Amino acid sequence: MRGTAVVVGGGIGGLAAALGLRRVGWDVTVLERSEVPDDAGAAISLAANGLRALDELGAGEAVRAASHGQYRGGTRRPDGRWLARMDGAALERAVGSPIVGIARAELHRLLRAALPAESLLIGVRALTIDQDRPGQNEPAQDGPGQNGPGQNEPAQDGPGQVRVGCSDGTRYADLVVAADGVGSRLRGLLLPEHPGAVATGAAVLRAITDQPVALDGEFELTWGRGAEFGHIVLPDGRAEWHAVLPLPPGTRFADPLAELRSRFGGWHEPIPELLAATPPDAVLHHDLRELRTPLPTFTVGRVALLGDAAHAMTPHLGQGACQALEDAVTLAAAVAGAPDLPSALSRYDAVRRPRAQAVARAARQAGRMGPGLSHPLAVAVRNTAMPLMPPGPTLRAILRHHVWEPPTLDRTPPRPGESATQLA
Repeated sequence: MRGTAVVVGGGIGGLAAALGLRRVGWDVTVLERSEVPDDAGAAISLAANGLRALDELGAGEAVRAASHGQYRGGTRRPDGRWLARMDGAALERAVGSPIVGIARAELHRLLRAALPAESLLIGVRALTIDQDRPGQNEPAQDGPGQNGPGQNEPAQDGPGQVRVGCSDGTRYADLVVAADGVGSRLRGLLLPEHPGAVATGAAVLRAITDQPVALDGEFELTWGRGAEFGHIVLPDGRAEWHAVLPLPPGTRFADPLAELRSRFGGWHEPIPELLAATPPDAVLHHDLRELRTPLPTFTVGRVALLGDAAHAMTPHLGQGACQALEDAVTLAAAVAGAPDLPSALSRYDAVRRPRAQAVARAARQAGRMGPGLSHPLAVAVRNTAMPLMPPGPTLRAILRHHVWEPPTLDRTPPRPGESATQLA
């Protein structure tokens, strides 16, 4: 089955969805509301399941080349004593890949580069969505947003097409992918009874150092009372660090770096060194939100919700982007293998919703039992118990989320006028 798709959202999930759908022969237009692509987020870790998804999308080799493997590290106390060690080599032997770190801007660039430039429309917002009125006989939007073979041909808007009202006109598609993030506008339109994303009561501040930093390992987390500081190493020797703090939503600091020095300056090295290697204007501050109430469905009519729009989760397992990548591959495989779109979307929902929501629950629980603990007695029990845990169960707990076999995306022949490398 082939058709036309509009993907709302040009983040990791939306770009991945576009790659997957194009790989199985669909015409895809991506709408990104930002005038400048938003690559905020400093850096990201990708586990084996995310890398396997990228392999199916044709971007795995490029992403691996731009990443740095996380082989040595673990979790510490603020005084530097180890709570748990991470053996990246053992993880690689078990699942075929270590966790890798990559700058988010570089990951976005690689995903965008794999798409034809004309398929990504910047500065275009999706405002409305109409599945009840197919708009028969209405002319399609002329110009670069046109779906289908001709700029001035009427939309093929039979009873199954969706009409998307955009900031620059109207577009029609057989399938719409809502990949517009944790605050998804489309999710609110499609599922108005759902409470939407809620604040977790924490915020994350993060940055990339402006120079290489000499570090003993590639990955560390440090858990204090209700707070976390972590870092990963990037291929050029710079480090991305993040600090998670319990903060009311909307809290902002006049000097974020000074605030972090006051809170973490007494923690073990290299934390003070990482802060010292960071320019004050490089610090990003985001309130953390999640879909605490699971969605009843990941599909509504001919719309599929994907990534944070479908299952925004806390960051404590590092699985948010990986689950979005799984979504993208699963959706593409479903539409490629089903006789019609309703069957494909039913398959996508049945496969993705149980797994993604289970990972979201596990991430929430990991946060509560790890850096979310603030009572001194609870922290003392955690700090005593963690070093006594044998490595086997710890590794199996990680593997539970990293093990995933993607469906195979059979590449379709290039369309007329299209080079084979655009689908590679």
